Amino acid sequence: MTGTGKSTLMENLAIQDIRAGHGVCVVDPHGTLIENIIAAVPKERAEDVVLFDPSDTERPLGLNILEANSPMEQDLATQEMIAIFYKLVTDPSMIGPMFEHNMRNAMLTLMADKDNPGTIVDIPRMFTDPEFQKYKLKFVTDPMVKNFWEKEMAKTSDFHKSEMLGYLISKVGRFIENALVRNIIGQGKSSFDFRKIMDEKKILLVNLCKGKIGEINSSLLGLILVSKLQMAALSRADMPEDKRNDFFLYIDEFQNFITNSISVILAEARKYKLNLILAHQYLGQLTGGSGVEGKAGSSSVKDAIFGNVGTIICFRIGVDDAEVMAKQLSPGVSQYDVMNIEKYNAYVRLLIDNQASKTFSMKCLAPIKGDPKISAGIKELSRLKHGRRRRIIEDEIIKNMQLGKSATPPPPPAIPLGNKI
Repeated sequence: MTGTGKSTLMENLAIQDIRAGHGVCVVDPHGTLIENIIAAVPKERAEDVVLFDPSDTERPLGLNILEANSPMEQDLATQEMIAIFYKLVTDPSMIGPMFEHNMRNAMLTLMADKDNPGTIVDIPRMFTDPEFQKYKLKFVTDPMVKNFWEKEMAKTSDFHKSEMLGYLISKVGRFIENALVRNIIGQGKSSFDFRKIMDEKKILLVNLCKGKIGEINSSLLGLILVSKLQMAALSRADMPEDKRNDFFLYIDEFQNFITNSISVILAEARKYKLNLILAHQYLGQLTGGSGVEGKAGSSSVKDAIFGNVGTIICFRIGVDDAEVMAKQLSPGVSQYDVMNIEKYNAYVRLLIDNQASKTFSMKCLAPIKGDPKISAGIKELSRLKHGRRRRIIEDEIIKNMQLGKSATPPPPPAIPLGNKI
């Protein structure tokens, strides 16, 4: 239910974590939450802020999911990107085993070039540009991936290649044909290191305002970003547990930005000191619809949440959710209670030392006041420090399209006698 106070609570919690010196990431699909938090960042932490705002088209930040440092990260990136496509298509049945097979091999090939990893923008070229395909194949060491190109694809008829290509481009093209998204996901190197963000207690603020960039673009970028954070958290396995700093990830309307791997994140997060604060409006968003193009969701998301969540904070809800939430908060809380609690009040069940506390009610504090002047300064500092000029990025994307081409330039056209250059 909207207007009950959940965003205000998330805002205050995030600001308190920032002021306490913790590492924080906030993912906001509306923009208001981020605007309020930026204004409340202390001056001494201004340098720690990375503002990811896709609506700033003049200095876009890069976000490359195919930038992976280990075989485990490559495998996870491939799985997550395929899961993202399933999440974003209107009818998931339109994506099948062949799409997965082709996408997986294309992405693994692009990731094999560690110095110049490909991007999502390059995927169609792997099937349309033989010279580019040959160039990227030089970096592949996996025999199964080599076999895909040298034997399987080589024996595929032109008709079936054309049929497959149209199917693949219809799924990928909707994103790479959009200049706003292309200038972000088409950059070979991400503008910031997610692992460093976590380890060095930085502040990553993600403004995915759907009103400015569109719902699908907001979901795609959010899904990629959360996947990158997941990979960064899992990579902390190479660090002693007592050296891992707590990192707090806040996601508003989280159902739009997670795949079915949420159960893995929730189960493993505590081990890697990734603390999740997830907010949504009603349970139907977790089971009856994901909020992306109105398609059906999966009950596994709801099961994963209730199976792994620690603390539950419940603001006023509607009749459809009252029975379930009253049971979660029982004993002592009825359906009537959760349907009629006042605005900015909530019922809370804490998890303390792996034991659920007795449910109690609380009243949220008023929003923490910020300074608009500080906000403007932090925004400008972040865009200059982490963003790059649009023209430079577009030139790089065009230059990358020449990879694999012959280094010898074509001969100049013949000039008829009597003509001058």
